[in-house]
Amino acid sequence: MRLIAGGLDGAQHLAGIEITLDPGFKTYWRTPGDSGLPPNFDWSGSENVATVELRWPAPKRQEDAGGVAYVYGGNLVLPVLVTPRERDKPVNLRLAIDYGVCKDICIPARAELSEALPADGAHRDAIEGALAHVPRPQPLDARAALAIVGIEQAAQDKSAFRVTVRAPDGAKPTLFAEGPENWYLSTSFPDAGNTFTVTVEDRPKDATGPIPVRLTLVAGPHAIETEVRLDAGQQPR
Repeated sequence: MRLIAGGLDGAQHLAGIEITLDPGFKTYWRTPGDSGLPPNFDWSGSENVATVELRWPAPKRQEDAGGVAYVYGGNLVLPVLVTPRERDKPVNLRLAIDYGVCKDICIPARAELSEALPADGAHRDAIEGALAHVPRPQPLDARAALAIVGIEQAAQDKSAFRVTVRAPDGAKPTLFAEGPENWYLSTSFPDAGNTFTVTVEDRPKDATGPIPVRLTLVAGPHAIETEVRLDAGQQPR
């Protein structure tokens, strides 16, 4: 693992967290799924940094004996957009990160990294390539080849709802559903009509609506995300 620099892009620096995993190993998306460790980032040691914005390329769904996990493998770059406090002074990005690396079992890991961010960075292409795989925000039922076109309550089940999507011909879409902290949502494979069932597996007992749910839809190299809401009865709106 290392930090890489991509140079200035307007008022921000492009940077990235590059992780290279051996064959068969994986690390986790911001929502890890049934098991695994989501990464935790501490940027507090950075110098001349006002804000750090992490971007998440679309993950892959993996199912094994431990359940369903949302993962990355191979060579991964997590793009980072860094706004300096004072643009005419040097920027030094420092990161302490706790994360999981897994093959047959999951191993907690920690790294402490630093990188000076020059005006011209050597890794701009890698960072921009990773940014191209970050899901773009899109409204419900957008006129696009890849879209979430509708949601409805699952029949006779107040703890599940159905999500119908549109995907390019021949593509196999994957849907990821995320709720607020302490909510756990599971997602089925699509049926023949490209409809997924999202089930509320667990939630805080005192939860009240409306509850934001972020739906990330991936098909091949393309990915979008759409936000919907559940009312107090866990029905989509």
